[in-house]
Amino acid sequence: MVVEKILGNLESYELNGRKLDKVWVEWYELEKKLLKKSTESGEEVGIRVENHLHEGDILYADDNRVVAVDILPCELTVIPVNTMQEMGRLCFELGNRHLSLSIEEHQVMVPYDEPTFQYLEKLGFHPEKREEKFQHFTVCHAHAHTHQHGEEHHHTHSHEKE
Repeated sequence: MVVEKILGNLESYELNGRKLDKVWVEWYELEKKLLKKSTESGEEVGIRVENHLHEGDILYADDNRVVAVDILPCELTVIPVNTMQEMGRLCFELGNRHLSLSIEEHQVMVPYDEPTFQYLEKLGFHPEKREEKFQHFTVCHAHAHTHQHGEEHHHTHSHEKE
């Protein structure tokens, strides 16, 4: 099966007794334009859509079943914050690490990695490691910057995410 259009989302879609067949997707695959996955029942699915995928997006529907996106849980670092000053300082530090993050009222979440977890502890934050779905996040997109060293040479580099 090849999917080229998202038909809706389970939040506002009636299954009406049809079987739900899930396509599991990693959080970092949601922005990809081309994916090859398998449904829970084992059917291969090629996904070629213009928009980013979201939890519950319906990829296929007929009289018997509905195929929808289900984001796989992953390890996250969850950092509680109590003030805007803490939030600003935390997001500055995470931004310098070029991490995708999810910002909520009193916490920030990033994909877990041990060096970042330890670094946040050193800075005085109280991170927790959890396993849950990483949703509603801002992706740190690639960018380039120049370092001028007061000499004649200049160089640029970028942090491309493949």
